[in-house]
Amino acid sequence: MSTPLQVLKSDLFRALAHPTRIRICERLVSGERTVFQLQEELALEQPVVSQHLAALRARNLVVVRRQGTQGFYMLRRPLVADLLRVARELLSDHLTEHRSILRELQREGQRAQRNR
Repeated sequence: MSTPLQVLKSDLFRALAHPTRIRICERLVSGERTVFQLQEELALEQPVVSQHLAALRARNLVVVRRQGTQGFYMLRRPLVADLLRVARELLSDHLTEHRSILRELQREGQRAQRNR
């Protein structure tokens, strides 16, 4: 049975489980953006950006600062940027391992061709 903390962790990762949300968070690492700026930078329609920002806000990953009619979105905590960095490092390690195996397979194939 899952604990409440495990459920919360699952919700956090579920919020980040969409490529568009990852792209939005990566943009917000360097500073706050409006919906319009995110639309332009990501080449997405306004409803798509707003929907994903709402999902990120619901999970407390981003916050909005209002200035007149403009909303400026930013990461709630720098730890979100750290989480994205750690994910990148994990994937890099994983891909490096696979590259090593691929090179080994290629060498094996070359040896097999020479031995024919």
